[in-house]
Amino acid sequence: MHDQWRLLTEPGDREVWFGKATIIENESIGRDLFRLRLVCPPIARGIVPGQFVMLRLPNHYDPLLGRAFALFDIFSDAEHGEPAGLEIVYSSIGKMTKLLARWPVGDYLEIWGPLGNGFPPPSYRILVMVAGGIGYTPFMAVGREAMGQRRYGYPPRQVLPVTRAQLLFGVRTAELLPKDLWRFEEVGIEVKTISDDGSTGKKGVASELLLEELGKLDRDELAVYCCGPEALMKAVAEICLGQDIPCYLSLETPMACGLGLCYSCVVRVRDERESTSWDYHRACIEGPVFDARRIVFE
Repeated sequence: MHDQWRLLTEPGDREVWFGKATIIENESIGRDLFRLRLVCPPIARGIVPGQFVMLRLPNHYDPLLGRAFALFDIFSDAEHGEPAGLEIVYSSIGKMTKLLARWPVGDYLEIWGPLGNGFPPPSYRILVMVAGGIGYTPFMAVGREAMGQRRYGYPPRQVLPVTRAQLLFGVRTAELLPKDLWRFEEVGIEVKTISDDGSTGKKGVASELLLEELGKLDRDELAVYCCGPEALMKAVAEICLGQDIPCYLSLETPMACGLGLCYSCVVRVRDERESTSWDYHRACIEGPVFDARRIVFE
């Protein structure tokens, strides 16, 4: 196992580690979908739901840069129960991820993280998570933390468990659903699907499913978290803002460094004090999770 880890940040700052993470699983879980398990104890110990890591293929120069991957969950070592590594779900649709899908177990990847800010611990009784496409990946860890099943971060974050957690998941067609979607239900997260062609759940998009569910829930007792295509996040933000429901969005902005150095991931964010003015914020540092009230969509 590769155990050489280097701290990239100064003492007292939020810890970001760089090292070589050994692959112990890289398995297909659906059409163009893979589950990756990496041994990286320093990162697993500090990461929280909604944060991400950067991965790079070692000794590879095309692509040269790393890619951002959201935390799906952490796993612990069998002997001591301490955080040992990360579970990541990815879609093999680009040059780097197609190569990654063929990367063998036992080899390693260059990794740095944890990065970004993550979702805030929910302070409401009901958590509704809305996802489109690969945007479902952050919500296993989010849901497990919200339900009080697992603690994340160092020191571990304090969370008042919700009484109900839902995942509203939209895809183009049923064939694109992950084979292990049952894992969400296994930990107590209610899953409802919707698809463009009606092959799973109703015919429609996830924002329509959200509107339907909001009519059944106490809107004073819930918050909405969303991740997915920009059109979905914009629609979800408009629904929640129109009904005065707290809403947080995890942006899927392309990133080159993950450390806030290159400014390739900037997004337009409203000023907290003056809603008519905005500025560019780095999704890798101030995000990727933002209060929906602050995002300026195109």
